[in-house]
Order: sequence, then structure tokens, then C-alpha cells
Amino acid sequence: MSPLHQMNENHARPNAQKRYEIAEDVLRSNIGDNTLPPGVVLLEGPIAEILQISRVPVQRALQTLESEGLVHRFNGRGYLVGPAGQGIEPNRTDIKTLGLTIPRHADEALQSRASWERIYNTVEADVAGCVVFGQYRIIEIELADHFNVSRTVVRDVLARLRERGLVRKNQSSHWIAGPLTAQMIKDHYGLRGMLEPQALVAGANRVDRGQLNDLFLRLSDLERLEPADHLSALEGVYADFIDICILATPNDRLKESIRNNLLPVTATERLLRQLGLPGDPAIITELRLITELLLRGAVTAAAAMMESHLEASVDRTIAQMKIVAIIPGPSATAAYLTRVLE
Repeated sequence: MSPLHQMNENHARPNAQKRYEIAEDVLRSNIGDNTLPPGVVLLEGPIAEILQISRVPVQRALQTLESEGLVHRFNGRGYLVGPAGQGIEPNRTDIKTLGLTIPRHADEALQSRASWERIYNTVEADVAGCVVFGQYRIIEIELADHFNVSRTVVRDVLARLRERGLVRKNQSSHWIAGPLTAQMIKDHYGLRGMLEPQALVAGANRVDRGQLNDLFLRLSDLERLEPADHLSALEGVYADFIDICILATPNDRLKESIRNNLLPVTATERLLRQLGLPGDPAIITELRLITELLLRGAVTAAAAMMESHLEASVDRTIAQMKIVAIIPGPSATAAYLTRVLE
């Protein structure tokens, strides 16, 4: 994370340090009482979900615990509970089933999140759900009234949406979302083509083999189903594919760039599915081939297949957007979103 980005994070989230320290204490105590026994694989995502915080403080907490010798990295994704050098075997039990003890004071402190975090996901979904239909203006005071928060909170939310490329300010300093054009989709996929195959190669020796094999089996099973059945599971399995195969790279700034670039792409594809547009069964086959190549250790071939998948995906998405162009826009949007007639 860049110093400027870190400075912005600290300014907008004054309790961030407290949250990662609390996360440290929660994990440390659960390791100490053997709720998290040696060998359990700790991943940022599941821990963040349990504690209901972002991955950033969890990442910081795990790094601290590693420096204390309570957890260690291994030839896979995440950390293993226990000190390094003792031949501890990975235990991939879902930690959500282990019943972590979270003291009441810790839970209350973790949930006293900044207001922008509490509304961000809703605003992001509202914005992403309309931009494919045209250009919308976001009025700060109406957004503040809608969620009963201050203008300062609204500006924090909008600043993060701008960082992720979902909104911008026009020449009149109005906040504008959309329109999401074919050229923008090409730009996002162009960036994906530069970042994701490289991330796959860089993280190939860190991919969790157990999770990769499970993903391969899921994709193989989906491939045998009728398209209507397997395409309904596509969003979830694609998210897992990105997490396991692409975000295994040790480069945190690369991971952050990939996640941010994926936001408008994922939102667009989700909206297209919600509109009932037909999906392409070839997506499942493409993902299955990439995972199979990784399992076989053919990393260069897997990266080349990833490039081919992205080239095909941009064509599929643009073809569907042409269909959307003749569909009327949503009959109702959030009250703070005003359609701008072009």
C-alpha cells in the first residue's frame, strides 16, 4: 500500500490501529486456548468475515502474530497456526466452524466502525446497478439524508468510489456515475490482461493445492451440468477462482490493483445476469482448463490460457452490453441518484 493511500486510510479510519490490535488479541487468545490448534490455515477473508471488519487490519494482525512466532507462512495461501520449522501439516478446516471466542468488549469495539464503512457496500451496489444504463448524478445532501449520515461521511464514501473508478467529478464539481461504455469495459479488461496473468505466475508456488484441487473438481462438475444450472453458480465460483489462483501473489499492491479494477467489471456482469441475459458455458471450461494447468504445474500455459479467457470475456461482455442498450433503464433507482440526460 502506498504511503499516500495509507495516509488516506488512516485519516478516514482513525480506529484502524485499534481494530488490528483487537484482531491480534482475539487470534492470539484463541491460539493460546487451542481453539485454533497448530496447523489450522488462517486466511484473511474468513477472519475478516467473522470479525466483521475489512481485510486490512486482519492482514496487519497476522503479520504481527508471524513476528511473534505464533503463526507462519507455508507453501500455500495464508498462514499456519504454530511456529515454523516443526513440520506442521496444513489443516484446512473452515475456521467459521471452530467457534472462535470473541470477548464482548472486543466485539463492541470492532463493530464501532466508521460510518462510511457501514453504508459503503450499499452505495457501491446502488451505483454499480445503474451505470450500464447511462449517466447519473449523485447529490451529496440527498445521499446524506438517505442514510442519515453527515456530509463528511458521504465524502469519505464518494472518495473511495472514485478510487475504485466507479464515480468521478465533472467540470462543475458534481459527482457523476457512468455511463459504463464499451470502451471502458475494454480498458478494464486491458488492465486485467496486464495484471492478472502476471499475478497468476507470481503466486503459482503459493497457491493452496487443496483449494485448487477442490476448485478444479467443482468446475469439472459444473461443466457437466446444463448451462442454466451451472451459470447460476458462476459468480461464486469465479470469485473463488480469482481468490485462489490470481490473488495468491505475494505482491499486496498488485492484489489491491486487481481487486479495484475488478469492481466495475464484476458489477456489470452481475447486472447483466440479473437482466436475464444468456451466459456462455465456455467460461466454466476456460476456468477449468486454467486450474487444471496449474495443478499440472504448467504455469506458463495457465497464464496463456488466462489471457485467452480475458480476450474472450471482453467480447462476451460487450456483446451483452449491446443488448442492454435497447433495454429501458431501471424504473427505480436510489433516491440520491438522478439520471443525467445526455
